Amino acid sequence: MKIPAHIYEAHKKEFLCKIESENKTVSASAKGTVLKGNQLVAGDRVLLEKSGDDYQIVELIERTNEIFRMNIRERKKRMIAANCDLVIIVTSVSRPIYKQGVIDRFATRSFQWDVPAIVVFNKMDEFEDNFDIDFEMRRFENLGIECFEVSAEYPETTPKFGRGSFKDLREKLFNTQAIILGQSGVGKSRLISSLSDRELILPSCEIGKGGKGCHTTAWSEVIECGAFRIIDSPGIRSFSLDDISPEELIDYFPDLLPISLTCKFNDCRHESSSKGCAFYGGGIDPEKADIIASRLLSYKKILDEISGIQVGRRRGK
Repeated sequence: MKIPAHIYEAHKKEFLCKIESENKTVSASAKGTVLKGNQLVAGDRVLLEKSGDDYQIVELIERTNEIFRMNIRERKKRMIAANCDLVIIVTSVSRPIYKQGVIDRFATRSFQWDVPAIVVFNKMDEFEDNFDIDFEMRRFENLGIECFEVSAEYPETTPKFGRGSFKDLREKLFNTQAIILGQSGVGKSRLISSLSDRELILPSCEIGKGGKGCHTTAWSEVIECGAFRIIDSPGIRSFSLDDISPEELIDYFPDLLPISLTCKFNDCRHESSSKGCAFYGGGIDPEKADIIASRLLSYKKILDEISGIQVGRRRGK
């Protein structure tokens, strides 16, 4: 008899699986035919077979989506997680300092994965108006990305911060499986603990020298938070997009793509000196002009970066 289960942790050839019907977790190996051509990851739904006290994964259920980045050399996907309903992008408003470009990179990935994103501005109890948070929210809400202002350290005070209380965030996450992303030190672990009503206390650490966080998550894992699941991914301090080609990057800026299609030339560089560039032709909605200008700048910074990296790779061959 095949038993439906959910992979909570993946360690090479050993997997921690949750059997929903029995409300228990078991360790399982994977049949060679399942591993062939498949990289099993946290969030995967599988079928198990039991032999004595041992469990084996015998089938991978078709995924609804994949969280990945490309392996440049092999042009293969390096899987991170699967079957996510939401991408939770967490940023700090204090330490580490807020970086608009980093959040734009996470948003770009969410569009590449075709998974809806939300942005959580954490540590609001430490916010000192050191950046225009209302403008940042407008940028993301223009993309259809809902924003929340919270303090994972003091969740009970969240309502005073404005939009998006912890109650609102929990309601947004109800009955979902979401992956949480963000730079090290932004408070992902404490946020998960608070969202679970402190039923889960995940390891975290203080911000180090230079305002950078330290890593407390070594692998992706599914964490149960009552009525929803969160996939915690290893903390990172930068989030390179160098596996996305310069030609396809604009596809993951859905606010800029329609405008770029009206440029006079297909190879438009979107500079103020570019002849026939739609971004400088006066046709942008005045109420969104500042947002579009900011997003265009972010796009061009990423484009220059990945273009330079890929030219370097070609020269290195």
